[in-house]
Amino acid sequence: MHEARPAHRPVWDIFCQVIDNFGDIGVCWRLAADLAQRGCQVRLWVDDASALAWMAPQGAPHVQVWPWPEAAPPDGPGDVVIEAFGCEIPPSFQQAIAGKAQDNPRSPVWINLEYLSAQDYVERCHRLPSRLMSGPAAGLTRWFFYPGFTDRTGGLLREAALAERQAAFDRPAWRARHGLQDSDLVFSLFCYEPAAFAQVFAASGPGVQWLVTPGRATALVQSTPQAAGAAHVHYLPTGTQLQFDDMLWACDLNFVRGEDSLVRAIWAGKPFIWQIYPQDDNAHHAKLAAFLDWLEAPASLREAHALWNGTAPADAPLPWPTPSPALLALWATCVQAARHRLQAQPSLTEQLMAFVGEKG
Repeated sequence: MHEARPAHRPVWDIFCQVIDNFGDIGVCWRLAADLAQRGCQVRLWVDDASALAWMAPQGAPHVQVWPWPEAAPPDGPGDVVIEAFGCEIPPSFQQAIAGKAQDNPRSPVWINLEYLSAQDYVERCHRLPSRLMSGPAAGLTRWFFYPGFTDRTGGLLREAALAERQAAFDRPAWRARHGLQDSDLVFSLFCYEPAAFAQVFAASGPGVQWLVTPGRATALVQSTPQAAGAAHVHYLPTGTQLQFDDMLWACDLNFVRGEDSLVRAIWAGKPFIWQIYPQDDNAHHAKLAAFLDWLEAPASLREAHALWNGTAPADAPLPWPTPSPALLALWATCVQAARHRLQAQPSLTEQLMAFVGEKG
């Protein structure tokens, strides 16, 4: 695919403060690269860019990564400013935005990009304005923009070339490079520390090959006696986002966590179990339930999510379902139907660009 080469590239400033090292920066990088691919110039301002060294070592044309700013750059704020996931840009930068808005009240377009959720409030709040009442930019308007799963939300990140790249993927060759047979039953593991892991691992049996991602998943497996040295456990090195996509496409069941990998698991069209980011007040329980409702998940897939996320009632312990071909096929049908619904919607990047064209 050839990159678009417009005469003028609008400048987007994306701000990201890392909380989950893989999730926040992962989403922001994919967004930045996709915007650049679609004709924009992007400055990604981030307080911890260390994960990009392995996540996207090749960089991307027309994307610059900058440290968290003390002030706006000499050429001022871009045409669009995005605060990702509730981060707040420095007052000096806000002051520069206010200065630019004095000459053109419609510029820059200032967007608060929120977390992904399937809950009802997303549709209600998507595209709502929020007028700043204090601070250096008092009087300016910031717009809420919510990713989501329905056509009344901002959609999901989906690169223009994703389907083409996925169609060209050679699963047998990928598996052979990783010492796996095409006939093997293969699970990937990208997770926090689910209490049910030992149960799930034991119930899955020695016939399942486990691909374990670095970091917390590896630490979890290595602290689980029956899994740590098992011959059917394979520890993976760090890899790029594109390599992560390949892994999802190569597996029969994917355990994913957070936001970015959930979206990639949906696009993979393979059965997956999502570990939602846990919140102290258990607010994630309702968020998970809303997602499974949207997914139209069958009962067995809901129970598997309840077990993995620890959301089942304490007096109702759940078994881990045997990963039979029939069960995985049922889950795959569910995921692929959801993917089909989403593919009919514009992507998050497309919707952001259209919104900016409307407001700017």
